[in-house]
Amino acid sequence: MAAGGPTRKISAASARAHTRKAKQKTSLPLPSGTFAKVLLVVLIGLLAWGYQATRPPPPKICGSPDGPPVTAPRIKLSDGRHLAYKETGVPREHAKYKIVYIHGYDGCRHDVPISIFSQDVIESLGVYIVSFDRPGYGESDPNPKRTVKSLAFDIQELADQLGLGSKFYVMGFSMGGQAVWTCLRYIPHRLAGAALIAPVVNYWWPRLPVNMSQEAFNLRLPQDKWTLRVAHYLPWLTYLWNTQKFFPACSAAGRNPAVFSSKDLELISKRSPNQDYRAQVRQQGEYESLHRDLMIGFGTWEFDPVELENPFPKNEGSVHLWQGDEDKLSPVTLQRYIAQQLPWIQYHEIPGAGHLIPMLDVIGEKIIKALLTA
Repeated sequence: MAAGGPTRKISAASARAHTRKAKQKTSLPLPSGTFAKVLLVVLIGLLAWGYQATRPPPPKICGSPDGPPVTAPRIKLSDGRHLAYKETGVPREHAKYKIVYIHGYDGCRHDVPISIFSQDVIESLGVYIVSFDRPGYGESDPNPKRTVKSLAFDIQELADQLGLGSKFYVMGFSMGGQAVWTCLRYIPHRLAGAALIAPVVNYWWPRLPVNMSQEAFNLRLPQDKWTLRVAHYLPWLTYLWNTQKFFPACSAAGRNPAVFSSKDLELISKRSPNQDYRAQVRQQGEYESLHRDLMIGFGTWEFDPVELENPFPKNEGSVHLWQGDEDKLSPVTLQRYIAQQLPWIQYHEIPGAGHLIPMLDVIGEKIIKALLTA
């Protein structure tokens, strides 16, 4: 009996000591080499996720096996891309005036304003209009090498292949108005006249007064200020920013009514809901259409429109800028400044109008007659 007691006490003490040693072992930190390896794996994983998250999916090219069908007439450009177009008005061989119309953000070749190109005006003046899908929109191939000036030469090729002659008119609305600036810079010798309708202003154009530009920028919705900052300063992050679900991105892409004036909303409410073509606008992917528009339109430009010279020094043509004083997307203060710096532009400000000037019946006829008969 005496011999058995101490043996059991020693065994219990040994068990407690073994337990303490086991606990000490499990609480010891990982060796520095192992921790570094784990940290490296985690870091590589995060970088891989970040890289994939910023990479847009490939576009669904029209006419490709996995892409939408081709339904529009198209030309093949010198670099192999296709440009889809739509012709309206009188036959081009009988036309007195030939106009290339450039659609805005989140639009396509079908967005030709009836108020401007009414049948009566077209027939009485003898007007031919060709509208086209800008690269990445509708059925025009994306242009991964797109720059500010590339669209001007796309327009020139379109005009040449359609036989519009040595000179033609250009008319652009909103982001399409930015394309008119590029035509005035790079192919002025091909222009008979130009109309900018509520053209979008890049807040980072160097010659815009910083305080004026900042004041206009601050009028944008908070989500748009962030979207435009990303497009300008971190263009490689544009896809991720506009597809993430944590914060609202571009309000225009989301068709947020807050970006429109009361007059704009009134015009929208009266618009015919029959727009079967809307599904075509983004069908090749939002990155090559909406997102690239933001990166190009609000990126660093290769020239400053405020420094442009008069393309018609002998009054052989005219340039018109139409602007609503309640436009929430193209600030009137910046348009006024640009028009003051470029006195050869005929500036038309419309009281009470917002961004959707082409939808105003009373203004449409004035826009085209000012351009063609000035």
